[in-house]
Amino acid sequence: MSKIIASAVMRGAKTIFDKAETNLKKAIDAKGPNEEVHFPNTGYYLPVIYGLTGHKIETLKDMEPALKMARDLLPDELPTDTLHLPYLGETLDAGIATLFSEEIIEALRYVMDESPVDDLWLGAADDVIMRERGIEFVDGSAPGFAAIVGAAESDEQAAKLVRDLQEKNLYVFIAGKNHEGRTIATQLRAAGVDLGWETRLVPFGEEVYSHIYSLGFATRAAMAFGGVQPGDYERILLYNKNRVFAFVMALTGGVSDEQYATAAGAISYGFPTITTADIPEINPYGITTYEHVVSNIPFDDINEKAIEVRGLKLQITEVPVPVPYGPAFEGERIRKDNMYVQFGGQKSPSFEWVSSKDISEVSDNKIEVVGPEIDDIEEGAAVPLGIVVNVAGRKMQEDFEPIIERQVHYFINGASGVWHMGQRDINWIRISKDAKKAGFKFSHLGDVLRAKILGDYGSIIDKVEVTLYTKEEDVLRLQDEARVVYKERNERIAGMTDESVDTFYSCTLCQSFAPTHVCVISPERLGLCGAYNWLDGRAAYEINPSGGNQPVAKGAVIDAEKGRWSGVDEFVKEKSADAIAGFNAYTMMEDPMTSCGCFECIVALVPSANGVMIVNREHSGMTPCGMKFSTLAGSVGGGLQVPGFIGIGKQFIASNKFISADGGFHRIVWMPKELKEQLKEQLAKRAEELGDASFVDKIADETNAVTEEEVLEWCTKVGHPALTMESMF
Repeated sequence: MSKIIASAVMRGAKTIFDKAETNLKKAIDAKGPNEEVHFPNTGYYLPVIYGLTGHKIETLKDMEPALKMARDLLPDELPTDTLHLPYLGETLDAGIATLFSEEIIEALRYVMDESPVDDLWLGAADDVIMRERGIEFVDGSAPGFAAIVGAAESDEQAAKLVRDLQEKNLYVFIAGKNHEGRTIATQLRAAGVDLGWETRLVPFGEEVYSHIYSLGFATRAAMAFGGVQPGDYERILLYNKNRVFAFVMALTGGVSDEQYATAAGAISYGFPTITTADIPEINPYGITTYEHVVSNIPFDDINEKAIEVRGLKLQITEVPVPVPYGPAFEGERIRKDNMYVQFGGQKSPSFEWVSSKDISEVSDNKIEVVGPEIDDIEEGAAVPLGIVVNVAGRKMQEDFEPIIERQVHYFINGASGVWHMGQRDINWIRISKDAKKAGFKFSHLGDVLRAKILGDYGSIIDKVEVTLYTKEEDVLRLQDEARVVYKERNERIAGMTDESVDTFYSCTLCQSFAPTHVCVISPERLGLCGAYNWLDGRAAYEINPSGGNQPVAKGAVIDAEKGRWSGVDEFVKEKSADAIAGFNAYTMMEDPMTSCGCFECIVALVPSANGVMIVNREHSGMTPCGMKFSTLAGSVGGGLQVPGFIGIGKQFIASNKFISADGGFHRIVWMPKELKEQLKEQLAKRAEELGDASFVDKIADETNAVTEEEVLEWCTKVGHPALTMESMF
């Protein structure tokens, strides 16, 4: 362990601790010790302190014990020429003290109305982002993240560096200036690079303290997706070392004491530091997988070296297009002034249609444009487009067509400079001027689709051919044919009932963080995360028979009304390691299905109104049961059966089987207005099916009721049917 680094870490830790102590005293003097403290919309309190110690910080006075823990971790004296002691442990302790102090500093900014959020800096990530983005570190679609401090030599270098990281599917977390006061975030903005969670380029804050949000994200990942309990610091640190492949990248110029101290905190998580600066190295292995600190790396080589030092294994599917390609580009926006050409979006007719054919009918790798190519089109034009994808494979089935078709959105969006929205005949695509300049053509849309379909669905698809029609008469003719197929698919899927099949499908992806949870997906009840329906489960099993989606034989009916079957109970008992004996699919009041934590919505009993409330994850306000979503989630999730509460996917609300044994759809007495609007068509259709077209208007929302008492008043006023139904309990 370099004595120079150890001394710098300890000095930096003391400086940051002193700042935290001073700021806390000022805050208590100004606001009082009982002032509420939290990062926005999270149930993890201050996640680094909570995760590593189990200590919940809810008020300013709760910070004092955490600050004492930081003080106790600081060494009494710095290494000297005459004091030759093993000081790796003390240095790492000082790093953890730094993280505690930085988390207090950043949380106090929210308390003192000095929020780090502005038009560039995003501040703390809330639990909605954590759910959406954190799962990518579980399923492998995001192999890790780079925590960047400092700046590149030029804006162009900065853009080149992060583009390469994006192509490798890595997230880039940004905080901290270099010795000249510059940040890579401002350089990227100057270079015209889109920043934000959508592009995986996340600027947390201008000061190095804001990298506490990077480590907070990593800490929450261990608790949410690793099943680690708060306070089990060893497992949290090991989870991150072994599962979250992150590293610190320090760019240009010298490294300050505060940056040394923050990097020492990251090293405890198994995250090494790789830098262009001329500083001492720490080469022995141990806390990190390989070297702890590697320095003097040429700028053009730093990405490759960082990946090597972290031990990161990348799997990148080669897509033959002249622009960068990867999931990080899915969030790019192409504004009108940077658009070369567009299709659909009510500007021109456009559709996409995946069709399965006999293997003899498909010529693999045949990509054809029927009509004008991009070079024949004037800048700014709206062009008709029909994307017809014919696939063939020995295991391909007609029911898989809409599953593959739905992936067109994600596949096309992966190309830098290409933007896709919608699906079927309501899609909208734009190609940017930059992509056109780089040589991107209409035919490359076909190249993308073939490469990704074969790459992701190669176990069921052997051949792919793509034809792109750009003449309006062709597009209109084929669009009519596609609409017939769309309608047939809707009727086929909509007509499926739980009674019409003898096999359901499981999803156990979330058992990594809820070991006793088993999600069972039926035709009328999709997965509680909203991402998998019954057909998706069947397709996933065909694609990967040993994966997390397995067939579940229903077996004998135990209770048709409540939705219980012997085969399902046996499967759940086995896959939950005997923790759960089984469940009822159609009631929330008796042995309901377990929840993990990835549910889109929570359904909770509202006793006085004899009904239920539904709250979606995006809703940050209070609910009639007296808890916000984040608090409710802590009670409902974790693989537990909690009568009176269930986690669900949004589309299940309009299902015939939605708590049907408890009275069903008419039990809904409250839901957020945003959720009502989002599901407006489905809710209205379900209400009409029940012969009560005005029912949706009788459901309270936060604009007319927030407390349980107010919900009852509203229900009484509008004559809500739940009030006259049989008691739920």
